Parts: sequence; C-alpha cells; structure tokens
Amino acid sequence: MRPEQHELFVYYRVPQARAAELVDAVVRMQAALQAAHPGLRQARLLRRPDAADGRHTWMEAYAFDPASAPEQLAAAIEQAASPLAALIDGPRHGERFIACAS
Repeated sequence: MRPEQHELFVYYRVPQARAAELVDAVVRMQAALQAAHPGLRQARLLRRPDAADGRHTWMEAYAFDPASAPEQLAAAIEQAASPLAALIDGPRHGERFIACAS
C-alpha cells in the first residue's frame, strides 16, 4: 500500500494585469521550496479560467510526504510566499487534505 500523501491548496485573487509577474514569482518560489524540502513531491500553480472584477483566482497546490513535517512545510511555504503579498488582492487561504484514493 502506498504511503498517505498530504496536499496543501492555497488560493487567492490577483488582478489580471499582474498575472505574468505572479507566475514568474511563484515558479521561482516553488522551485526553491522543492530544492529545500525533499519531502515536497510536487508543486503546481493553477488559475481559474474566468475572471471576476478584473481578477483571477489562483491556486498553489503542494503534494508532500506526511513524514516531511506538514506543519513546518506549510509554514515554510507561507514564509516563502510573503513577497507575493504585493501582487495579491486580499488574503491567501490555505487548506490541507489527505489523499484517500486516486
């Protein structure tokens, strides 16, 4: 049986005009996080296809081994994301899930 996988989803809104800046910043951030945290199996960036009020909803998705100290990894992700605050309109919302089937 495959070990349990934890996933963290962080979503927020960004003005459409700042999209390219956000993508560049998040790609760099996620690469640095993966290099620093071997238990981080996957990091992705997603965006809703539709915009509302000139903003898109974006989501960072992280999959990691539960042995990688999920609380510490979540804190590292939030710390690494602090420079994104200048691009984001409103707060970041994070939720953690456990994979049950795939």
